[in-house]
Amino acid sequence: MLDSIRPHDRTSLATVPGREPDRLGEAPPTRLLQVYFIRHGETAWSLTGQHTGRTDLPLTAHGEQSASQLSQWLGNIAFTRILTSPRWRARVTCSLAGLGDGAQIEPNLAEWDCGDYEGLSTPQIRTRHRDWSLWEHGCPGGETPAHIGERADRLIDLLRAQTGNVALFSHGQFGKVLAARWVGMPVAAGRHFVLAPASVSILGFDDSQPNCRAITLWNVVPADHRGGVRIG
Repeated sequence: MLDSIRPHDRTSLATVPGREPDRLGEAPPTRLLQVYFIRHGETAWSLTGQHTGRTDLPLTAHGEQSASQLSQWLGNIAFTRILTSPRWRARVTCSLAGLGDGAQIEPNLAEWDCGDYEGLSTPQIRTRHRDWSLWEHGCPGGETPAHIGERADRLIDLLRAQTGNVALFSHGQFGKVLAARWVGMPVAAGRHFVLAPASVSILGFDDSQPNCRAITLWNVVPADHRGGVRIG
């Protein structure tokens, strides 16, 4: 399990020598690469709409139940690598989904750093900054859109060295940024992606255009479908 991994065993993708990010249209490292992005389960702040970056919140009881139901969807998939954000809510979701054994901490999967706006809702922030938008302004004392975009690009570049099915356990805002950057869109386009707690999405390649990165599945919540949608 994750808690049994000693610090020096928690290998980060950041230790892999990087390359310049690939351009859309270049050949992928392997056509077999599929990136399963799993958002962590529900927390008290995800219910109230409070921005949660560094704060290590536990899952709610419902969040734990939803995370456990992920195992029915992900358990039959052979993952070549399982990576999780260092935040507790993502790590617990990974374990409850049955993928904690062998999972590795990847710092690039951390949520958008909310800085001075940590724990505040958007309406509360707008009492200070009337026209504030996370996607346009970022967070003072935290990350700007440019910063988190660069982090997502680093992760994408490092994923190019992977093969097979890779599982990523992470967060809502970062997942939206990653999806936008995966298909070559600007960070601000991430605002158009809805990403529910305990949801599964797949970033891969278009079968008809195998050199083109694509979003092949988005925002499927296993607990809501009870087996009606097949993953993997």
